[in-house]
Amino acid sequence: MAGLIGGSSLIDANLILDKAQVVEKTKVADLGCGSSGHFVFPSSGRVGRKGIVYAVDILRTTLETVNKRARIENLANIKTVWSNLEIFGATKIEAGSLDVAMLINTLYQSHKRLEMIRESVRLLKKNGRLLVVEWKNIAAPFGPPPSERVQKGFVDNAAKKFGLRADEEFEAGQYHYGAIYVKL
Repeated sequence: MAGLIGGSSLIDANLILDKAQVVEKTKVADLGCGSSGHFVFPSSGRVGRKGIVYAVDILRTTLETVNKRARIENLANIKTVWSNLEIFGATKIEAGSLDVAMLINTLYQSHKRLEMIRESVRLLKKNGRLLVVEWKNIAAPFGPPPSERVQKGFVDNAAKKFGLRADEEFEAGQYHYGAIYVKL
């Protein structure tokens, strides 16, 4: 599962957050954050006291782990949100309020990928950025089977369907592609 996959050896959080333009005062959501909070905690430092980082996941134990670490580190700008991203309107974050929504190694875990992208777009403000990072369709000694990997063309088509403009494609690591879309 996602908790076992990650770490800076596979995906450099700072590269990803630079690409997504996670900066001071932004409102960010890591949709499918995982228990390590690999992108949540670096985002917290970047957005500062006037920004918010939403750690969103369907597993309550994951959110408890993130919440516990946020309390220990006294990071008041991290808010955990339980949600099923496959259901439109389920995420208890104000629609049109996010500067950045991140789907990092999340889409491949679902067969309702279109619904997850639609829910992500709902949360973005105009000119907000959706960042998607997924496994490349290449042979790898680990990661999901090729049949579960999400083709970039699928993400491009879904983004266009939901009113996003493709902004940038980048190498997110040896085994991952990254793409950024902007809400029109």
